[in-house]
Amino acid sequence: MSIKGEEPPPQYIVKESKFGAIESSPELGQIPIIDVSLFSPSSIDSKQAKIELDKLRTALTSSGCFQAIGHGISSSFLDKVRKAATQFFELPVEEKQKYSREIYGGREGYGEDIIVSEKQVLDWSYRLILHVFPEDHRRLDLWPENPNGFGEVVHEYATKVKFMMGVLFKAMAKSLNLEEDSFSDKLLGERALMQARFNFYPPCSRSDQVLGVKPHTDRSGVTVLLQDKEVEGLQVLVDDKWVRVPIVPHAIVVNLGDQMQIMSNGVFKSPMHRVVTNPERMRLSVALFNEPDPETEISPVEKLIDETRPRVYKNVKNYGRINYECYQRGEIALETVKI
Repeated sequence: MSIKGEEPPPQYIVKESKFGAIESSPELGQIPIIDVSLFSPSSIDSKQAKIELDKLRTALTSSGCFQAIGHGISSSFLDKVRKAATQFFELPVEEKQKYSREIYGGREGYGEDIIVSEKQVLDWSYRLILHVFPEDHRRLDLWPENPNGFGEVVHEYATKVKFMMGVLFKAMAKSLNLEEDSFSDKLLGERALMQARFNFYPPCSRSDQVLGVKPHTDRSGVTVLLQDKEVEGLQVLVDDKWVRVPIVPHAIVVNLGDQMQIMSNGVFKSPMHRVVTNPERMRLSVALFNEPDPETEISPVEKLIDETRPRVYKNVKNYGRINYECYQRGEIALETVKI
């Protein structure tokens, strides 16, 4: 990547996109704010919870994302997560390279976009990718020792988010009048995967031509994103228009991934989203991706298949690989698993 003010190298320039031109400041999206605390066992049958469940269903059947508040994670701890990530990215290059995925091979570790084709347009970002759950999947040689306590912060944050996901999966099922474990039995099983991705977007002089992350849908069941406190960048495609996802203090962005769209038989939506760059300021975000164990077969929930809504998707194993390969080829993975 070029230094601030310099022209970006040609491999980062987005020349054309079937998903529309880069616009750094489209209109602000009306992304719903949902109070997750109302979905706790003690509150779920209250009148207010029923209103919130309706909001949840509306959000997930339209834009596919919302801003979660009442999630039980203190703002001071969220700041601690951001600080740990920032401190890692501020380390000298040679220190960060100790965790480079180029040294170890595979997708985990620190680095830029993985190059899989000559025609690929590169994302303007650095990433640190770590497997968090199951714990025996952790490659601890890739977990930074500097800043001090980094691993403990990641573990505690992921544990808190996993608990929140459990509450949300039950609420999502309840919003569709399903058994409460209809999603969680596959997405939060003992061997379910959770991956952390720390994203660092340096300033870019040509924010009109370069993307921090190309348009894509997530491979996950659910993605939980901790945004930068000050710098916007995330955009979601709603009704064929890109909208900005605002920064809401203390909120965590939740968006559905393709595997939830499959399991809901297309009722819930996995939103297309992208990240734009900023010409002046760096931006940081922390994403946690949840998905079933690759050997777990997922399929539409039977109660969501009937004469008015026939089955849309095939049974699928290891959807993560399908999504990754399609993303790099510029294809839409969900289209390839339709019946």
